[in-house]
Amino acid sequence: MPSYQPWYHGNITRSKAEDLLSKAARDGSFLIRDSESIQGAYALCVLYQNCVYTYRILPNEDKKLSVQASEGVPIRFFDLLPELVDAYYSPNMGLVTHLQYSVQREEEVDEDPESNSLPPQLPPRNFPADMKDSDSKPFEQACKSLSETYLMRLQHLDLSVIPEDHQQAIQEYFRTSVCLDAEQVQNGNPNLPGLKKLTIAICKNLNSEISRTLPALEVFHKTLDQQLSPGLGQFPKQASADSGQSITFRLEQLTKLLYSIEDKAKSAVFESVGYEGGHRKSLIPMVTFEVKQESLGISTKMFLKVDVESGKLFFKKSKEGPEDKYFVHNKILQLVKSQKMHTKLVIVVETEKEKVLRKEFVFDDTKKREGFCQLLQQMKNKHSEKPEPDMITVFVGTWNMGNAGPPHNISSWFQCKGQGKTQDDTTDHIPHDFYVIGTQEDPLGEREWADTVKNVLRNITNISFKQVAMHTLWNIRIVVLAKPEHENRISHIFSDSVKTGIANTLGNKGAVGVSFMFNGTSFGFVNSHLTSGSEKKLRRNQNYTTILRFLNLGDKKLNPFDITHRFTHLFWLGDLNYRVEFPSTEAEYIVTKIKQQQYQELLSKDQLNMERNDGKVFLHFDEEEITFAPTYRFERYTRDKYAYTKAKATGTKYNLPSWCDRVLRKSYPLVHVVCQAYGCTNDIMTSDHSPVFASFEIGVASQFVSKQDPNSAPQGGIQIMNCKATLLTKSKTKFFIEYHSSFLEKTVKTPEGDNKEHSEGSITVWFGNQVTLTPIISDPEYLLDQHIVICVKSTDCDESYGEGCIALRAAQFCYTEFQVTLTHHGEKTGTLTGGIQLHTSEGKPTEKLYDFIKVEKDDPVSSKGKGGDLNKFSVNQPLDISNPNYMGVSFKSGNVIDKGWSYSMLPKNVPTTGQGGKDSKKGAYDVGTRSPTGKPCAMGENEKVSEMFDNPLYGSMGKSHSWNKDQDHHHKDHLSAPESTFATSKQADNDPDRPPVPTPRNRSFTCSETKPQHSGPITSHPSTFKKPVVTSRSEGGGGMGQNRPPLPAKARPAIPEPQPPKPRDYRDNSELTNKLRLPTRPGQSQSHRHVS
Repeated sequence: MPSYQPWYHGNITRSKAEDLLSKAARDGSFLIRDSESIQGAYALCVLYQNCVYTYRILPNEDKKLSVQASEGVPIRFFDLLPELVDAYYSPNMGLVTHLQYSVQREEEVDEDPESNSLPPQLPPRNFPADMKDSDSKPFEQACKSLSETYLMRLQHLDLSVIPEDHQQAIQEYFRTSVCLDAEQVQNGNPNLPGLKKLTIAICKNLNSEISRTLPALEVFHKTLDQQLSPGLGQFPKQASADSGQSITFRLEQLTKLLYSIEDKAKSAVFESVGYEGGHRKSLIPMVTFEVKQESLGISTKMFLKVDVESGKLFFKKSKEGPEDKYFVHNKILQLVKSQKMHTKLVIVVETEKEKVLRKEFVFDDTKKREGFCQLLQQMKNKHSEKPEPDMITVFVGTWNMGNAGPPHNISSWFQCKGQGKTQDDTTDHIPHDFYVIGTQEDPLGEREWADTVKNVLRNITNISFKQVAMHTLWNIRIVVLAKPEHENRISHIFSDSVKTGIANTLGNKGAVGVSFMFNGTSFGFVNSHLTSGSEKKLRRNQNYTTILRFLNLGDKKLNPFDITHRFTHLFWLGDLNYRVEFPSTEAEYIVTKIKQQQYQELLSKDQLNMERNDGKVFLHFDEEEITFAPTYRFERYTRDKYAYTKAKATGTKYNLPSWCDRVLRKSYPLVHVVCQAYGCTNDIMTSDHSPVFASFEIGVASQFVSKQDPNSAPQGGIQIMNCKATLLTKSKTKFFIEYHSSFLEKTVKTPEGDNKEHSEGSITVWFGNQVTLTPIISDPEYLLDQHIVICVKSTDCDESYGEGCIALRAAQFCYTEFQVTLTHHGEKTGTLTGGIQLHTSEGKPTEKLYDFIKVEKDDPVSSKGKGGDLNKFSVNQPLDISNPNYMGVSFKSGNVIDKGWSYSMLPKNVPTTGQGGKDSKKGAYDVGTRSPTGKPCAMGENEKVSEMFDNPLYGSMGKSHSWNKDQDHHHKDHLSAPESTFATSKQADNDPDRPPVPTPRNRSFTCSETKPQHSGPITSHPSTFKKPVVTSRSEGGGGMGQNRPPLPAKARPAIPEPQPPKPRDYRDNSELTNKLRLPTRPGQSQSHRHVS
């Protein structure tokens, strides 16, 4: 743009443009914004009869601009946008109406730079850009102020340690040369000649020493370089001291050379002695747990010794007793957690005679049980015969360092020790597969910080972690480290940054991000430092949207999607700076509540929670429940006192104790992800923020290689049908759907949809044609881990009006209906409903490592003696247990929360030994959903159904063996009206607007049509259905913070331990009465929560 134009709105969103035009409310109102689909193009938006019409303005090869208007109108070309706008004020130019009223752009109020007296800030950079501006200070006054500031600072420093000639040179620079440099910058010369002259004078001896030292180091470096052939000894002549190279460049050259020599020497020496940086010595020490075993009503003390390295679990009657009774890792079939008693665990093992035993033990506390389970899971993973892992753990940490270096010991951060949801000491030496560390106000250099973190992890785990990526924006930094064994599994690494400081041009606030593929699973990590100040909530929301739109990570083929749809798992961490919204007069009240560990009232006023509940930021993200004290603002070097006041020139500023530092995540639907820890440290006190940690257990997909002959294997297919989109827009255009996925050779587009309704502010579009997607591999082992990301686009501008995601696992058993909330740039833009049918080749999915641990509420059989014969619970009959994966019901603080998706599906129940596929379908599956013909996919007559429960550490589930009328009535009283319910085909037939429903072939080995057809909608079930199961583990992802019903506000310890009959802690909510249970969320079919 040559000059400011009131009708040009830059890169505002499409929805924001529609809002501005709607407020104008006059035909012929218009504005121009940047195109979201084509770089360098524009979008002309015109209001007519309360609808918004959008026309693309495209540049040609000569950079001349033209409007894509109605057909038959001659195309005109313009050199500049103002010329184009002036021309289209005339009628009959091919627009729906000629341009009449330009809509003015809204000016954003920039944040004030926050001054901080401790520690000293960088020199000011805000030189006036336009000296003719009447609001700016005169140039001479600005220079004088700058010079006086630095000379005053110099007086408070000890200059006795430097030579007298250097003292005089520095004083002279600040007295005169700094103003000359400022004048050079004002005239367009950014080289600062005065500063360059000063550094040359100070570094005169250093420069000559570099010239003498550098050639010797380069000879040494060439000798260590194994890639050179012997005899290549000619080196380029070194530049002399007066060759024109700056001292900073030569120092950087020298520093890089020293680092390279160190790395090459270490590598050569380590390789010669077979040492791999500590990796071969990374042993997890043996751990012994004291437990109790019930036998014939008598409680006996036992000891369970876990040897991860040898893959053995020892059963001992005394701590120092013999170790002759043990089970090898492949004979340990299952760990079954009791939900009723949070310290009880059942270990299902196989004896030498292929007899399945069930051994029950009670641990000292819940954390010990969790530590034992993690060690056993680590053992199974370490000795697995699978070539690739199907589960990893990820540590995510964020810390605002307050421009101060870290203390000597920061290991508690990486071991998840402190307040909140923490891990047991027995897991201290279990290494995570990835460590993702985000810092803000980080004063260290990249190399120094990376080495610090690597050394800490080496001391904890004895592993030398590999650096995957590092990205820094000013003092905002993200580092990703991985186990050495994963080096070849990581690919497609990208990093980027976005500035959100003053006018989005300064990097003191903003975000850095890293993304990569781990085998077949994509990960994204964003570390952000948002605007500070309690009153700057709206500016923080704008920061979030800016980062969401412009952070360029992930697969470039997914350009229509923002980063919330580009990754299987997206983690957002950082100093988000959202505050607790209390009056400043309530500061002492807040501190009192914190000391009593009563956080619920404070969290209800947390700005981030309130903004998320209103759908303004972090839509469909999840956060684990916060059970730790606010992490800001402490007095440095103590965690006992909050420094909530700050003296400023304008008066006293209040920084009330707040949870500024957070970790949130967003995952694709129906994936396995569990938060194992979320809290903050107590012992790292160099900053006014405490470091925050989180750890996650995540299911991952392998780079799949089909065992079937591609020429003979049957062709698989995914059918998507009966799609209806409801879009929140006033645009007058046609729409189509794009389907993107890694299992597709190319993007698939539908024909134009049929616009059926156009109510105030929304439009309904039918996509009646059935779409068949052909996967590159039809093996169910591969397809069930895949997702389809969908994008509803306009035909006029090829711009997205909403994106969402569908999990193929939802259609594992038969035809499934889905409802997806569409979003664009972080805002809800509508919903998409439809049906999906999956056809795969024959195959038996293998058991995943995360299926090794199950949860059981009602124990089917009491243990007898040493376990008894429990073969009848192994394969032929399912135990009353299940892993609550693939369930997406979510709750938070008593409110129904939209998770962004729901399916008319029922989860698979995996038998005890994990045998899946056709062999175990008898009595192991409950399909319960219906085919497109309206008939349910049924099971055999005598097939028993298992019930699904979740892990009590992550939420609550209810069970009743009968569904009586009172319960049914009580449940219905709590149902919220859904946005869109799934009706049966019979109902659809009565809908004149709904196209006829096709009848695809059901997979014979998972579905049958022997049961009578339901006469009601799919959300209605016979009275024989059991009570709905409520799970809080999100595998699309719900965090505990959203999911658990509210508990009474009472004092809780920093590290809660359930001690019945004392009040339960945050992990214990399985026995809440039905009156406390929450209703179905809007748009969710009730069948999603029923198991028949």
